[in-house]
Amino acid sequence: MKAIVQDVYGPPEVLRLDETPRPDPGRGRVLVRVHAAAVDQGVWHLMAGMPYAVRAAIGLRAPRTRVRGMDLAGRVEAVGPGVTRFRPGDEVYGSGEGSFAEYACAKESALAPKPRNLGFEQAAAVPVSGCSALKALRETGRIRPGQSVLVLGASGGVGSFAVQLAKAFGAHVTGVCSAAKADFVRSLGADEVLDYAVEDPADGSRRYDLVLDIAGNRPLTRLRGALTARGTLVIVGGEGGDLEALTELLEAGSISPAVHRSYPLAEVADAIRDMRAGRVRGKAVIRVL
Repeated sequence: MKAIVQDVYGPPEVLRLDETPRPDPGRGRVLVRVHAAAVDQGVWHLMAGMPYAVRAAIGLRAPRTRVRGMDLAGRVEAVGPGVTRFRPGDEVYGSGEGSFAEYACAKESALAPKPRNLGFEQAAAVPVSGCSALKALRETGRIRPGQSVLVLGASGGVGSFAVQLAKAFGAHVTGVCSAAKADFVRSLGADEVLDYAVEDPADGSRRYDLVLDIAGNRPLTRLRGALTARGTLVIVGGEGGDLEALTELLEAGSISPAVHRSYPLAEVADAIRDMRAGRVRGKAVIRVL
C-alpha cells in the first residue's frame, strides 16, 4: 500500500511517499480503508521526535513506527477477533495508527460511526482536535451555561472546536488569535475576538470563569491573572473517548469541522509546514482516496 513514511526524526523533509505492507488487524482492532486523514500538532511532535522525552516512548534513535498520522475517516476493510461493533463496509471515523496511508488499524474503542451529515474529509478533521477540545471543556473545565470562557489559540484545530463547543454549551466566548484570523474566529461563533498583538488577554483587566490555553506560550502565573476567584485554567492536550458525544453535536448541527484545505497524500509534508507556520485556519486534511 502507499503510505507516508519516515526512517529518521527531523523536519517535514524526512517524510516520503513509499510502498509498505498493509497492516493486519489483531484482536479488538479494525482495519480501515482510509479515505481521509488530518494533520495536528501531535503529528509534528512524533515526526520531529520533539521534545526529546517523547523518544523514550516512540524510539530513542529512530521512530519505531514508520507511518505517521492519527486522525482518520474511511470504510472498514476487515475486523480482528473480538470486534463486535463494526463490520466490513461500515463508514467510520476516529483515531488510528499510521493514517497517512491507504490502510490503517485502530482499536475498536477508538472508532465511531461516521456522522451521517459529514463527508470523509470533514469527518477526518474531528477526532483528535475535537476530542481534545471536548475533554478540556466538559471533563476538565466542567463548563456551565452562562460562564465566560477565554480560548487562547482559537483559530487552530483544537481552538476552532473549542469555540464552537463552548458556545453550544451556553458560554460567552472570547477567542484570541492574530488579526488576520479574527473574522474566521468570529465565524465560529466567538462573542469577542482579541488580537494578541494588540491586547494581552492575561493582563488582569478582564476575568474569565474558564481559560483554555491551547497556544501554550504564556507562563501559568500570568494566565492565572485572567481567572475569576473561582475560575479554572485548562492546559489543553490529549484526546479522550468522546467521539459519540461529538457525533451527536455534529449531526445536530451544533458544531461543524473547520477545514482550511485538503492536501493529496503526497503533500503531507506541505500540510505540516503550513500548520507549523500558522497558515492553517482550523484543520488541514489529507485526501487519501
